[in-house]
Amino acid sequence: MPEFQLSITERSITDISNTYEEVIVLIGRSGNPTLKDSTFENKGYGEDRYQNYMTINGTVNKAFITLVILLGSAFATWMMFFNGQQVMPLAYGGLIVGFILALVISFKPVAAPYLVPVYAVAEGLFLGALSATYESLYNGITLQAALLTMAVFIALLMAYKTRVIKATENFKLGVVAATGGIMIMYLLSFVLGFFGISIPYLHDNSLIGIGISVVIVIVAALNLVLDFDFIEGGAERGAPKYMEWYGAFGLMVTLVWLYIEIIRLLGKLRSRD
Repeated sequence: MPEFQLSITERSITDISNTYEEVIVLIGRSGNPTLKDSTFENKGYGEDRYQNYMTINGTVNKAFITLVILLGSAFATWMMFFNGQQVMPLAYGGLIVGFILALVISFKPVAAPYLVPVYAVAEGLFLGALSATYESLYNGITLQAALLTMAVFIALLMAYKTRVIKATENFKLGVVAATGGIMIMYLLSFVLGFFGISIPYLHDNSLIGIGISVVIVIVAALNLVLDFDFIEGGAERGAPKYMEWYGAFGLMVTLVWLYIEIIRLLGKLRSRD
């Protein structure tokens, strides 16, 4: 059976990317000290509320803008990769800058309108390089991963809107705990990699390794429900207008994490052929 073909360097960069995506997700879910109840107090009335306060439509528009910027940046590094240019410096640079910006945005949501577009550019540089690497190994895998990510997003959005899935406190606690456990596992994998030690099954294409990836994909997907709940709750409670960008940022972080996990899973499956 052929081994999963990503190099140690590529595995490490994916590990640290997933770790930081999950760190940002966890900050937004639980420990963000800037998101107090006063942030969501509804102080607007009538038309003024829709001009100065967070709305679902406004957040959707900001998320669309952020996605377009990210895809444009990703396309740039994608084209550079297949034109034979070196893209790893851009990938690492995008990863580092994205992480710094994500931390600033997480703890200073008021800066989100200015920093989220820049974050999308940085994240796109990394994502384009990673996607191109997978595409060079497994033809068509990028499109498959993108379509599956969108399909999962739409399915969970419909399930949330119809209340098939409800973001209860126990549900939130379970998702946050599972996300934290995965984050610790990836962080250990990244650190141990410097000493030539790998966590069994995490990166291989055995049935157990594939099963682990499936579980991680499910956890990443369920984080979307928490994003939907945050956006809906912020709009209902009259969060400030800048929180639309913050909501779009949280949704984008989760979607990027989900996409990376899906493309990793597909890579493992394709490498078994």
